[in-house]
Parts: sequence; structure tokens; C-alpha cells
Amino acid sequence: MVKKALVTPFQKFVRIESLSGMLLFGATIMALILANSRFGEQFQAFWQFKIGISTSGFELIKPLILWINDGLMAVFFFLIGLEIKRELLIGELNTVKKASFPLFAAIGGMAAPVILFLVLNDNPETSLGWGIPMATDIAFSLAILTLLGKRVPIGLKVFLTAFAIVDDLGAVLVIAIFYSETIKWSLILISLVLLAILFFLSYKKIYSKGLILGFGIIIWVLFLKAGIHPTIAGVLLALTVPIRQKIRMDTYIRKLKSITEKICIECDPDSTLLTKDQIKEIDNLEDWTEGVQSPLQHLEHKLHNWVAFFIMPVFALSNAGVAIGGDMELDTMLSGIIVISLVVGKLVGVTTLSLIGVKLGLAELPEGVGVRQIIGVSLLAGVGFTMSIFVANLAFFESPQMLDSAKMGIIAGSLIAGLAGYLVLRSGKPTNET
Repeated sequence: MVKKALVTPFQKFVRIESLSGMLLFGATIMALILANSRFGEQFQAFWQFKIGISTSGFELIKPLILWINDGLMAVFFFLIGLEIKRELLIGELNTVKKASFPLFAAIGGMAAPVILFLVLNDNPETSLGWGIPMATDIAFSLAILTLLGKRVPIGLKVFLTAFAIVDDLGAVLVIAIFYSETIKWSLILISLVLLAILFFLSYKKIYSKGLILGFGIIIWVLFLKAGIHPTIAGVLLALTVPIRQKIRMDTYIRKLKSITEKICIECDPDSTLLTKDQIKEIDNLEDWTEGVQSPLQHLEHKLHNWVAFFIMPVFALSNAGVAIGGDMELDTMLSGIIVISLVVGKLVGVTTLSLIGVKLGLAELPEGVGVRQIIGVSLLAGVGFTMSIFVANLAFFESPQMLDSAKMGIIAGSLIAGLAGYLVLRSGKPTNET
């Protein structure tokens, strides 16, 4: 039995991700419709509209789609960084025992699709796409799990979330190492110095949202100009955010009672205005409330809705539009390889390695989870949408034909994997969990 105190926040997280998955699906369908309508050329041209700033010594002008992919997605990666840090320190990955099962699944889920892609692909021009089938889209996959209701135990949702986060970490490392341009190390050195300052301040429990924002913008620009994809700056910046509160909860509760009593002394039920003393105590309460909150948890909470309900749907709308009936011929071989890598690669990799871990006694199945559920989730792991399209943009940014072919493979593979996973899990018996 999973404790309610632990389940409730997680269930809230699942609901947000599930709704985000629905929005992602809607944005994807809209992008495909618009790209193949009579407004297709205008729709594609809109995302290529260039905006930015230019001075005598500095220029930053990019198409709108790159502001989304490099800018807004840096916020998405910042949130991923916060989630990774939380999971490693206090979450489902904070001990070897907790992390072992999703870790085995994630390693298999990353390695098998890559190996399958490299084995099937014999075209040097498309070889850069090997990283596309690596990651799992947590929003889409959790949305499908939510549709299954009581047929899915909470342990399975926790497992999917944990190994999807490890997948994301793997994808981040791959992007940083293999999908960056020629690196200007002098700019990277400056970035690392700024990050070191933030890590030192975090160690000293000194935290300022303004400082994080200011340093973050500078580091983002430095990464962009240095040749490393700027979204990596988002992940590294997130790791500098402290997770511990300045004020202990018991101290806060005592202070809360004291402040409440002082406010109540001044209470006038007929007055519509606060006294000066009440205003002073409320300001005092705000300071104490800010101190008792975990900076990491607070930022994660504030950003989650923005990422789930705005950034990811906008990313899907701007990137998923492929003109299927256009003049451009798609590379069906590349599309097919991506489909197979996502569906078969994830199924084989996640299922095989996670069950090997259990067989060797190095991992254990979550409560209420059996082999059927692992197979179902392994298929859902093939829904790679957001991160897969992101990697495809990096791999084939110079070839619109290859990029569109990759996107079609990602959409088709994610659809097949999602439907197959849903049917497998739906055939299982309902659980007794609420």
C-alpha cells in the first residue's frame, strides 16, 4: 500500500502531465492540419520570421522557431534539471534500491533503440539520427496511463516517471556531447565560472531568484555563442538551485502561531482595512513563508504549469507540421527505421534489461506490477515525441527532407507505440487502488 501523503503530490503531477499530453496531441494534430492546408506555406513561413536584437558589438537574431527550440525549451530543460535533482536527492532515485529497477529499464530503453537504429541504417547521411529514438515523452505516456484508470497501479506510474527522467538525463548528455557544434572553450570557461559561483552560493544557502535569472540569461547566451546547445545551460543552472529550506518547519509553525495571535489581537470584524501592525505582521509572514519553502520545489511548482500548458504545446505546434502531400519526397527508409527503433527497440530494451535486473536480484518489481504491465509500459516508452523531435532538429537542421522524414517517423512510431501500450495494459485486471 502506497502512503497517501506520498501519493497525493505525485497524483497531482500525473494529472498535470496527462493534461499536457492531451494538449500536445491537440497541438500536433493542428500543426499537421495547418501544414497540409492551403495556408501551409504561410504557416511554415511564420515560424521562420526573424526577430532579435542587434548592436554595434553584439547580434542575436534568430527565426521564431529557434527562439522556441533554443529559448523556450531551455526553460523546459531547466524544469527537467530540477526534477532530476529532486529525484536524485529525495525522490525515486535517491537510493540504489529505489533507482535500480527504473535505472535498468532506462539503460535498456536508451541502448536498444540506438543499437537497432545503427544496425538498420546504412545511409551515412542519416546516421546522425541515432539519438532520436532514445528518450520517452513523459507527458504523452502518462496521459495514456491516466486513460486506463484503475487498471494501472500507482507503482507503474512512479516507475514510468522515474525511468523517463533517467531517459531525459541520458538525452541531455547525448545532446551536450554529440549534437553540439565546434566549441569555443573560452566562452565555456566563463560560463563554468558563473555556474561555480552559483554552486558556491547554493552551498552557503544563499539563494536569489533575481541572481539565478540574471546569471541564467548570461550563461544561456554564452552557451549559444560557444557552440553547445543552450538548453544544456538550463539543466546545469537547475542543479545550482538549493533544495533545502532556510527555515525548519517546526520553527515556521511556532512563528506562524505567534504571527496569527498578533494579527488577531488587532482584529476588527467591521473594518475593511488592515492596521499598520497587521500589515507589518503579514509582511513578516511572507518572509517566513518564503524561507520555509524549498527553492527547488517552489520553482518546480511555479514552472510546471507554464511548461506543461504553454511551452510544450507551442513546441509541438511549431515543430510537428510536416507537409505530407507537398512536393518534397520523404525518406521512407529513415521514417521506417525510426518507427522500428521506437516501438521494437524500447519494447525489447526496457522489458529485457529490467527483468534481467530482477532475475539477478539487483532490482525488484514495484508493488502491484507484473510482467504484462512492464511490457505495456515498455511500449509506452516508445512515445518519444518531444525530445525525439528536439534531437531530430539538431541532427537534420541542414536537411529539410531528412527532418520531415524523421518527424513523420517519430509521429508514426509514437502513435503505434502509444496505441499498442494502451491495448496491452487495458487487457490487464483493474487494481484496487484509488
